[in-house]
Amino acid sequence: MLEINGLKVYDNGNQNGKTLLFVHGFPLTSNMWKYQTEYFIKDHRCITYDIRGLGNSSAGDGQFTMEYFVDDLIYIVNTLELDKPILCGLSMGGYISLRAVEKYPQLFGGLILMDTRSEADSNEGKLKRAAGIKRINEEGAMPFISDFVPNCFYKSSIERLGDKYISFLEEAKSNSAIGVKGSLLAMLSRTDTTEFLSQIEIPTLLICGEFDALTSPPVMKSMADKIPNSTFEVIPDCGHLSPYESGDKVNEVMDRFLLKL
Repeated sequence: MLEINGLKVYDNGNQNGKTLLFVHGFPLTSNMWKYQTEYFIKDHRCITYDIRGLGNSSAGDGQFTMEYFVDDLIYIVNTLELDKPILCGLSMGGYISLRAVEKYPQLFGGLILMDTRSEADSNEGKLKRAAGIKRINEEGAMPFISDFVPNCFYKSSIERLGDKYISFLEEAKSNSAIGVKGSLLAMLSRTDTTEFLSQIEIPTLLICGEFDALTSPPVMKSMADKIPNSTFEVIPDCGHLSPYESGDKVNEVMDRFLLKL
């Protein structure tokens, strides 16, 4: 484990292979990528990190913006001197990844977007995040996370995962209130990257869970239609957290994509 600008960074795997740089979702930690790093670690350099304020990374004052999160990502790329890493982001991690590629397209060799969207929050979405911040101020982060995380999973996945799901939820609940509120502020502040989609020139894969209740397959299919020569895949029998709910299937799809690079 490394510490880079207050962020906990995990750099493992084959240092001579293609670099995969994973950006996790909200309100989670880098551990959500465990099934991907375990699978790809033999042939690829796998880098994960805890987004600022989450997991083991410093929360500071919690006054985060999406641009701050993007700056953190670029700081990691530059500090580790990564050569054209393949950027892989889920949900909030997808927001960060899209904006990073928009700002610094020359830095990346490929893009994998999972269960995410390009649109900025609508007014309704902003009010919902504001209500989440208010609730955390009044009740703490645990009740908010306890209600939020189950919506990220397909119901049958929760039953199938059993103790693994419980451990996943408990890890999410351990995040600090400051960090969780900071992430809500950052997502609320993000720009719309929809117009940029048609300008993406690097190879791009989009993955969505069949029963994602937060970002449906039609939403991501619309994104894929705007990205030249992109690939779109739906992962059956899972929700918003496809790489954790159906790790083997997601790995198969990623493998096919990476072999073409």
